[in-house]
Amino acid sequence: MDMGDFLWHNVNMGKVVFSVYTVINTDGRAKAARLETIHGVIETPVFMNVATAAAIKGGLSAQDLENIGCKVALANTYHLHLRPGEDVVAELGGVGRFMNWSKPTLTDSGGFQVFSLAKLRKIKEEGVFFASHIDGRKIFMGPEQSMEIQSKLAATIAMAFDECPPAKAERIYIQDSVDRTTRWLHRSIKSMDALNVAEGTINPHQLLFGINQGGVHNDIRVEHAKVLADLDMAGYAIGGLAVGESHTEMYSVLEAAVPHLPKNKPTYLMGVGTPENILEAVDRGIDFFDCVLPARNGRHGHVFTGQGKLNLFNAKHERDNAPIDPNCNCLTCAQHSRAYIRHLLKAKEVLGMRLCVIHNLFFYNNMMAEIRTAIIENRYADYKKTCLENFTKNS
Repeated sequence: MDMGDFLWHNVNMGKVVFSVYTVINTDGRAKAARLETIHGVIETPVFMNVATAAAIKGGLSAQDLENIGCKVALANTYHLHLRPGEDVVAELGGVGRFMNWSKPTLTDSGGFQVFSLAKLRKIKEEGVFFASHIDGRKIFMGPEQSMEIQSKLAATIAMAFDECPPAKAERIYIQDSVDRTTRWLHRSIKSMDALNVAEGTINPHQLLFGINQGGVHNDIRVEHAKVLADLDMAGYAIGGLAVGESHTEMYSVLEAAVPHLPKNKPTYLMGVGTPENILEAVDRGIDFFDCVLPARNGRHGHVFTGQGKLNLFNAKHERDNAPIDPNCNCLTCAQHSRAYIRHLLKAKEVLGMRLCVIHNLFFYNNMMAEIRTAIIENRYADYKKTCLENFTKNS
């Protein structure tokens, strides 16, 4: 049993920011924990459902997220800045109230767009100059702007502004990028500290997570993790993975970097991933996950089951009266057959996409609940082994 908790506070500004992180149990490097926040408790390991523009693609509402068992909703700073604009969201009470979601939320900083919009941006020391992917208008975002936008969005957790370099970029570029990310982190901290005590701030208890970068260079990752750990953040993320490296390289980075991050703070692997990735990352000490994969795959008729993935467009499901997964308790599996959902998808009915996304997100959230139980009961190795064996059956 490994117990630890703390009340994290901002000593520089003298203002307490509510965040209690308690490790309930460890099983090897896997840990079951709970993060108490101003918006509720997050039990970890947890999968954060990706609501990029304050909505789950596929026609799901906040009530659907509640029914699925979602613990945290993730929204994107860059996309909400473009539309409807952070001032609109702030006027309506912050992103949680805006989307009628009462549980914790997290906002990405916009830093990933530094990577994904490479053809539409220019990086300088002060920040990043973008051309909007919607209408081409010029946008500037640096650490201060990102923190101001995220403060107005009022998420439970904000992410520091960083650069996400390509995983296989030249070492000299990776090192320069990491150094710039560190400088941006100091500016993010200073800005968030000021915003959390500013008059009129919607969520003065907003938490800030720092982001570890370094591509697949483990020595750079380790040194950056040590720098981050000295800053005593509310939590720590591993960024810049699932962007072109192999799974083996991803796991190697986690094995190198995570041990150098504080064990009494939550760790977050950004943008990952498949069920297999999650099982492996939990085994390496990760608490938080997010990924567009379950919703994106669901919209294309690709669904996850305890026996592996299914493509509902396959002709063999045309007369298949079975649910997607006979062992699943989601709304989709309780009420609809593979044959009916396939028909909806083939007919391009939106309901088909919605039912698949509901199932996939339920699968992910249910898997996380099972993972937590397995860690608490000290049987995570067996649980992981069984899942990995079963996931290959329909492959």
